[in-house]
Amino acid sequence: MEIEILNAIQTIRNPVLDFLMPIISNAFLLFIVLDAVLLFRKQTRRAGIMILIAILLDLLICNGILKNIFQRTRPFDVNTAIKLLVAKPRDYSFPSAHTSFSFATVTALFFSGALKKWRVPLLVFACLIAFSRMYLYVHYPTDILGGLLTGIFCGWAAYKIVQTRFMQEKIARITQ
Repeated sequence: MEIEILNAIQTIRNPVLDFLMPIISNAFLLFIVLDAVLLFRKQTRRAGIMILIAILLDLLICNGILKNIFQRTRPFDVNTAIKLLVAKPRDYSFPSAHTSFSFATVTALFFSGALKKWRVPLLVFACLIAFSRMYLYVHYPTDILGGLLTGIFCGWAAYKIVQTRFMQEKIARITQ
């Protein structure tokens, strides 16, 4: 059924989306730039720290643990008739690391209370990144769902870590 969903998405392929989707897919790296800006500014440093913790947790859980546990084959290895628009990823499919990374960042940002005007556009951006991974035929829908849930968990966990007394004291010293 998941291959059928991916094949249905392939019916909307066109030159404009074929150009944009690889760019959108890798634009998750802009979240690193966002975090660097937040960390640099004293007023938003707490949010930057929370996002950094979320990103580090996400890298550990998604890339370090889950991908190696599930070892799921990518969809382009199952349906070899698809012409890929990006280089073949060499790691496993589940969960989607791009999706997880994006949602970890956005979730931590929501919990941080910072950049209120940017939250919804960044959430839409994270959703576009997630969709791009299916458009590019490098992830199944359940990979996206797994990445979304992993990312949300990492963003929430980062919030909980920052709420601890130990971290509150460390952050207070850094932001003064």
